[in-house]
Amino acid sequence: MTTPVIATNALTKRYGAHAALDDVTLDIPAGRITGLVGPNGAGKSTLLALAAGLIRPTSGTIEVLGNRPAAGAAQLARVGFVAQDTPVYAQLTVADHLRLGEKLNPGWDAQVAEARIRQTGLDPAKKAGRLSGGQRAQLALTLAAAKRPELLVFDEPVAALDPLARRSFLQSLMEFVADMEVSVVLSSHLIADVERVCDHLVILAESRVQVAGEIDDLAAAHRRVVGPRGSLDRLPGGVEVIAADHTPRQSTLVVHDPAGRLDLPGAEPIGLEDLVLTYLHRAEGPSAPILQETAR
Repeated sequence: MTTPVIATNALTKRYGAHAALDDVTLDIPAGRITGLVGPNGAGKSTLLALAAGLIRPTSGTIEVLGNRPAAGAAQLARVGFVAQDTPVYAQLTVADHLRLGEKLNPGWDAQVAEARIRQTGLDPAKKAGRLSGGQRAQLALTLAAAKRPELLVFDEPVAALDPLARRSFLQSLMEFVADMEVSVVLSSHLIADVERVCDHLVILAESRVQVAGEIDDLAAAHRRVVGPRGSLDRLPGGVEVIAADHTPRQSTLVVHDPAGRLDLPGAEPIGLEDLVLTYLHRAEGPSAPILQETAR
């Protein structure tokens, strides 16, 4: 069995009385582009900071590539991390960043870095502080990828970019993944971007995992069902109602049917955006059970 790139068990991170993450048990598989989605304050940045070794858990455990996060130089070299706002050094030139990356990373691939700089049209002599947001994002991606890591972690890397720069960044990301066969965890609240580049999904809300699994499997296992009021009161065993809306004449349900047994005239597929929003709305209620799909 392949070791998950991130594995947590009862992971909790508290800041005083506030739980940024609460009892999170999760396996993120290798070889995927995993989208980590949820509203602001859901715990996405906290989970990724824990994975990068920037902070420590209050309780529970987290392993990255089978080891403790930031356990040493060798472990640090296996993970590329780009924090929010794609931070770079404003007073250093693009070329300075590449030289710094080479000095700090024993596995640095200068050819990858230089080819990427040429491809994106970045001026090696230009200071990072004078780059556009999209150019800074491309520089940060280049620095992370040229480490030749096994795992790339991005915390909301495109949130502040305009649509054209966001598209260019995501295209570059997919090219890197194809060329380097690297696992990626990408947090975002832009569901369209997740749908475009990701094949695995984790939904975080209210500091807990709401659902996780392969996107295709999740799509296949969820249905919207519409029928006359009362006709959907009895469903096959194992079918879980995620959301329900009733009028005097009809009922509309979103159901989780992992075995694919639900075959009703009113059943239809549910899109990724509606699936995410359904779980986010449910999390606002008094109880939000955790659900994790098993990859096929």
